[in-house]
Amino acid sequence: MSNANNLLEPTRLRLRGSGGLELAADQFGPVDGPLVVFLHGGGQTRHSWKQTGAKLAAAGMRVITLDARGHGDSEWSPDRDYRRETMVADLTLVLEQLDAASAPGGGAVVVGASMGGITGLLTTASPGGASIRALVLVDIVTRPEPEGVARVIDFLSKHRDGFDTLDQVADAVAEYLPHRPRPENTDGLRRNLRQRDGRWYWHWDPDMLRDRVEDPSAMIEPMEAAARALRIPVLLVRGMQSDVVSAEGAAAFQALVPHAEIVEIGGAAHTAAGDDNDSFTDAVAKFVVENLK
Repeated sequence: MSNANNLLEPTRLRLRGSGGLELAADQFGPVDGPLVVFLHGGGQTRHSWKQTGAKLAAAGMRVITLDARGHGDSEWSPDRDYRRETMVADLTLVLEQLDAASAPGGGAVVVGASMGGITGLLTTASPGGASIRALVLVDIVTRPEPEGVARVIDFLSKHRDGFDTLDQVADAVAEYLPHRPRPENTDGLRRNLRQRDGRWYWHWDPDMLRDRVEDPSAMIEPMEAAARALRIPVLLVRGMQSDVVSAEGAAAFQALVPHAEIVEIGGAAHTAAGDDNDSFTDAVAKFVVENLK
């Protein structure tokens, strides 16, 4: 693939979600390329996919990285609505605005991590799912490990009163991701933060925690029903150090979706795309290209 550093910055898009909520997105690559839509996990932003987006764009793909409602530069829900069905409605509307049904291959490849993967999976079982031609789940399955999910929620729930310095943010990230080196250059953290009254806060609406966006335990039945109904190509990317998706959880998912491909990334945990971006990007690119045939 081409070096991502040689690419121009992405184009900023403003899209509309359910209830007219404004959603922010970045578009990489040629507008007539195969469409790949990336959905981040809870507490993250579209910038989680920046390297992957640039690399896939260099390979000729049209890449959209979306900030979910209440995250990044997307609007916060005025009525604090972060329910699963609302996020499904958001994705359905986004795919319509991107004219996904007319994209090469007859639809979009949706890549979702954790919360975003749940949204993508549930959308395939909705009327809007007709414009999804392939699905990539990034370290999320229908029955994730409760302890790993609890750890994610605990991290998201901490530090609601913010941080004094970026170094404190780096310490918090290092505590949550002990398998990664502590960020030495804290400038990269700014994309996932907002500053107010001299303090740094995570760049998402803390009210989303009310709807437990990272906890699929209440959605197991509809998720499994959606999984059983999948007839489109499916790729599960699992971090081999993940405490959210175990080998047993991946096998149980494949029992529901026998045609699903599974790629395991050694040395990666729940944050697989960031832990080994090259391996992750290569797996997604290979999957997209193979399923254009």
